Amino acid sequence: MEIIGQGFKLRGWKAGDAESLQKHADNTHISDFLLDRFPSPYTLADAVSWIELMKDQDPLLNFAIEVDGNVAGVIGLESRADVYRKTCLLGYWISQDYWGRGIMPEAVKLISNYAFADLDVIRIQAGVLSNNPKSMRVLEKVGFTKEGIMKNAVIKNSVIMDEHLYALVKI
Repeated sequence: MEIIGQGFKLRGWKAGDAESLQKHADNTHISDFLLDRFPSPYTLADAVSWIELMKDQDPLLNFAIEVDGNVAGVIGLESRADVYRKTCLLGYWISQDYWGRGIMPEAVKLISNYAFADLDVIRIQAGVLSNNPKSMRVLEKVGFTKEGIMKNAVIKNSVIMDEHLYALVKI
């Protein structure tokens, strides 16, 4: 499955993606804004493990962002359970090489449309660390609403900070 954007595409994972994924993911300007489960440094073994974990998804929830034939980032939805079963968590990153090109707002819009049209989802939410105003702007550009700020909710790189909660609901 592929979702075509302007100058990029969202697609499933394949074995040949490891080198490009590792190259773009191994950057503290990426990892500093993500959950600690995102490895830093990001090794080739990390990339291979990630692709192995994601290659046979059904339904497809985690996409490679391909630019010029190479993986330049990742965007994905994380399913939740119990009373949250119709709400997905959104996560994403794109290589610093592609910042400011409008790729991520469009990718967020495309995956949101996919989730609402093809998955049994009524709400998508994203938590953004307070040190990442650019990510907040991405979400705001595509219609996500800031629903709140959880004070002192996270610790990243030994710094306690707020988490900003954004959501988009199916109309």
